[in-house]
Amino acid sequence: MIRPALENGLAEMGLHLSEEQITSFELFAEELKKWNRKVNLTSICKDTDIAIKHILDSLVFAACVNAGENVLDIGSGAGVPAIPLKIACPDVSVVSVDAVGKKILFQRHVARLLALKNFVALHTRVEEIHVSHAGSFDVITSRAFSKLEMFVTLAAPLLKKEGRIIAMKGPRVDNVLDRTGDELRSMGFVISSVSTYSLPLNKGERSLITITAAKAHD
Repeated sequence: MIRPALENGLAEMGLHLSEEQITSFELFAEELKKWNRKVNLTSICKDTDIAIKHILDSLVFAACVNAGENVLDIGSGAGVPAIPLKIACPDVSVVSVDAVGKKILFQRHVARLLALKNFVALHTRVEEIHVSHAGSFDVITSRAFSKLEMFVTLAAPLLKKEGRIIAMKGPRVDNVLDRTGDELRSMGFVISSVSTYSLPLNKGERSLITITAAKAHD
């Protein structure tokens, strides 16, 4: 059961969930473990790790999203942060994209079980929605990209004019920022903020890198 680790982590991080939301996360975790025994969805499959590395990590990102915004999760895998975001922020519209069919099938299964509204899981490569979803999203996120510039290249055509790209990264981002700052500016974007935080139970350090159009800062 993920509840003890989830409740302890929420208290440690000063976050709050309703009883209904905690129950939804319990179901998500149980379905993730069940599916993961048959198809490889994620290497994070222990209760404590699911609670902290999947759910609580996603909740930090969710706090950066405003009510009513349209959010895209690129390379969403087992639905993280897309599904935790939708559970925590039901008034946010979420589109989740992954190129691996079994991962999208799992996301659609969970969305049906939890009756998630305005949640769409697409089995495709993100390049394939550049036309159909051009300029559609207030926030675009991902945990899947090692290279920040590649993430921005793929996200940019899908971003609203005043939108923002939020990369979910690990602890050591200084070298990444030094290396990519000039390249991002040449693409018309700037790093507008970097937020670092610690996961509970010493489960690691994380960073959120927010990127916006350069002209918004001129």
